[in-house]
Amino acid sequence: MKTVDEGIYADESFRDSLATIGEDGKRKWIYPKKPKGTFTNYRKIFGYSLFILFLVMPFLRINDEPVLLLNVIERHFSILGVVFWPQDFHLFLLAMITFILFVVVFTVIYGRIFCGWACPQTIFMELLFRPIEYWIEGDYKQQKALNDAPLSTTKFIKKSTKHITFFSLSFLISNVFLMYIMGTEAWLEMVTDNPFLHTSGLLLMLLFTAVFYGVYARFREQVCTAVCPYGRLQGVLLDKDSIVVAYDYVRGEPRGKINKWEKEPSTGDCVDCKLCIHVCPTGIDIRNGVQMECINCTACIDVCDEVMEKVHRPTGLIRYASENGIAKNMPFRWTKRVIAYSVVLFVLLSVITTLLATRPDIETSILRTPGMLYQEKAPGIYTNLYNIKIVNKTKKSFPLQFKLENKKGTIQAVGQFPTAESKSITDGALFIELAQEELKGLKTDVIVGVYRGDEKIEEIKTSFVGPAQY
Repeated sequence: MKTVDEGIYADESFRDSLATIGEDGKRKWIYPKKPKGTFTNYRKIFGYSLFILFLVMPFLRINDEPVLLLNVIERHFSILGVVFWPQDFHLFLLAMITFILFVVVFTVIYGRIFCGWACPQTIFMELLFRPIEYWIEGDYKQQKALNDAPLSTTKFIKKSTKHITFFSLSFLISNVFLMYIMGTEAWLEMVTDNPFLHTSGLLLMLLFTAVFYGVYARFREQVCTAVCPYGRLQGVLLDKDSIVVAYDYVRGEPRGKINKWEKEPSTGDCVDCKLCIHVCPTGIDIRNGVQMECINCTACIDVCDEVMEKVHRPTGLIRYASENGIAKNMPFRWTKRVIAYSVVLFVLLSVITTLLATRPDIETSILRTPGMLYQEKAPGIYTNLYNIKIVNKTKKSFPLQFKLENKKGTIQAVGQFPTAESKSITDGALFIELAQEELKGLKTDVIVGVYRGDEKIEEIKTSFVGPAQY
């Protein structure tokens, strides 16, 4: 029996190893009991809603743009209908910083609730693949007996059916995942066209399928305990005021069976049934306190409440609570750290919102052609060659004109002035011609106005190189 000293277990040897690793260093296969209860029902509603959203979101459009597109190959991103290009990398970086800070604030307050309720790994494993496994092989005892049994026709049929179903679901998920990367149009073209014309896409599809199948058929909870960095991160972020799935050791200890002949109970409310261990998808004992492997899935809450109702004791022996909430019977409170994180998060969100609202639809760069010096077109008349790059983030194409804003001179296109093609990057070149009296030394700053018809949409500052003046 573990002893309790001010809410902390004196024996913490359980932290020296993972619940999924045996003393011989080999993996211990986890057979979690099928969960049921109030929190499980809520998680199903929330999780299946997210799963449906995952399936339909590639087809949703805002302003004719995908709700979410992360085309890393072509460096083309769309989030909530807003298109981002490589030139918007500073916004992406700021968004990532904000997201990380949001994770920090969320974890400080609510612990690892994201893992149990919204993480794709948990949703796919516990709400899709695991129920199929229960349906084919039975509950945890039947699964263990089937795995330990020698090969037979029944075992072969059940195992084959399960793994074929798992592979098919992995193939489906990989295809949807690809839609988020290449877009629905490119994906549809790939799957309906000659496969030999899309070998790289098909190989990527098979690679994703193999990864998803390997994760959900074999790797499973080890993604959470050995791969995902969030479990390690929460150990740094959590404090005694964070809300986690916790065991109330104050009323639960000492553990023991109920003796109905005792007038005054000599044990706590925990009857030591160990069902909270059997139902845990990562195989931990929640009664040991906060652990890295806990994903806050609430399965232990439901099974413990069921036992408490059977023995006529109050539910909530395992519940959402903080360490201080259990040890000192304190309600949740906003700490200085949480308030400070929240203020910084609000500032970053405000900055991102402002940058998105003021982000230009057209971005133009005009740079002198590398390695080219000035040319003397006529006595006292000099020209410089410039490269133009135009990023059009809108859905419309239109021609552009360029005019000098601060100098008297001319701009001549190489060929013709480029047209800003919709949702693309257009390149071009032009000459700027200045008279010697307009020059100020070796380098002269010039400002070029970019016009769409009569509308000036941007001003670009660049430099003009002329002969040195003595």
